[in-house]
Amino acid sequence: MISRRSVLRAVPVLAGLAILAPRFALAEITRRLSYTPSLHKVPPLACDCHVHVFDPDRFPYSESRSYLPDKSPVSILEQHLQALGVDRVVIVQPSPYGTDNRCLLDALDQLGTKRARGVAVIDDGLSEQQLRIMHAAGVRGVRVNLEVKGNADLDTVKKNLVHLAAKISNLNWHIQMYANLETIKALASTLRELPVDFVFDHYGHLDAAKGPDQEGYAEMLSLLKGGRIYVKLSALYRVSTQPDYSDVQPFAKALIAARPDRLLWASDFPHTMPPPGTTRSKDKLEYFRNEDNGLALNLLNTWIADSEILNQILVKNPERLYWNA
Repeated sequence: MISRRSVLRAVPVLAGLAILAPRFALAEITRRLSYTPSLHKVPPLACDCHVHVFDPDRFPYSESRSYLPDKSPVSILEQHLQALGVDRVVIVQPSPYGTDNRCLLDALDQLGTKRARGVAVIDDGLSEQQLRIMHAAGVRGVRVNLEVKGNADLDTVKKNLVHLAAKISNLNWHIQMYANLETIKALASTLRELPVDFVFDHYGHLDAAKGPDQEGYAEMLSLLKGGRIYVKLSALYRVSTQPDYSDVQPFAKALIAARPDRLLWASDFPHTMPPPGTTRSKDKLEYFRNEDNGLALNLLNTWIADSEILNQILVKNPERLYWNA
């Protein structure tokens, strides 16, 4: 039997990797958990496919982090899910934890695998046994983040993706990528050849203001139509500066028309993007962005007239990718 202790020990932590973090107050986030009520009944087993858990009191952040987020433990995540009326959730390893997945694994343990799945960040030092322990704990994918630190060498990225795909293919895991459209275009041929599914965060990090002719959008749409990727309809504030996010609607509708069976919805809670012009620091506490997640879910309902397609995006697609894998 796999114990909780063995799960939390599945990923070795290098000495000196993490530092003790200050005790953060929850006031900044709890006061913001006020969402617009749902305009429609949320279907049973609906899933928020992209959230983060930050619990630095118990699991210190990596010394190599690029920013210092406030805390948002599992108890706050549960309030978020209750406010949305969503039964299931996918917890994604955030960059401040690096490859130390103990917080993620602990969150999965608290919520249980019937309710939660995880996407980890791993290094090459993990053995197949350690990966299988993580699989038993509820991990179903690995994340590659090319946006937080940027300036990734594409040849290196391609080699790493090939190696990573070979490492996880026997587990039927996917690779989740946070990359912009230009990077997706450059990687398209590589992605088509690899034996795993890919999931693109946040509409492929498109810029809604640039319209459908922007570089890389056609390539992402082609990958989607070909069934090689999933796209997360998530984090509207990362792709639009409009107060009502109305300029995202044409993209959402085009993606839905192309392959509704390859789309996922997510909130990106608790919203780590700082205000424009902010210089991030690993030592300066960064509060979470104030976002109305109820409104984001209502916009999805508004943009999708077909209840069957809505059920597919909220329930059936996550079930297939995260629970049936």
